[in-house]
Amino acid sequence: MKKAYRIKSNTDFQAVFKKGKSVANRQFVLYALEKKEQTHFRIGLSVSKKIGNAVTRNRIKRYIRQVFYELEDQVSHNQDFVIIARKPAADMDYHSVKKSLEHVLRLGKYLKKLKHR
Repeated sequence: MKKAYRIKSNTDFQAVFKKGKSVANRQFVLYALEKKEQTHFRIGLSVSKKIGNAVTRNRIKRYIRQVFYELEDQVSHNQDFVIIARKPAADMDYHSVKKSLEHVLRLGKYLKKLKHR
């Protein structure tokens, strides 16, 4: 995923937390903030040390980035997203993570339906 698609600065994270809307399921909390001037979405990831060691945390972050890479055409483009992983995410494989994130994105209505060709 390109660097332009990531949220890195603390001020950006705080803006999404304060002004954004949140949706959650058991594995993830998703905060989203609409930015009209933005042409693509950006994601910020937060995976606490409570979830596991560095290997586990980095694997979860890789999975989340890959899901957003695959869903790029369906996700709302003028949004900043912050995803917080909860404890059950540590035991999930890639397909479970994808299913769970799709669920959260649908709950918040951030996922567009693709037209079948």
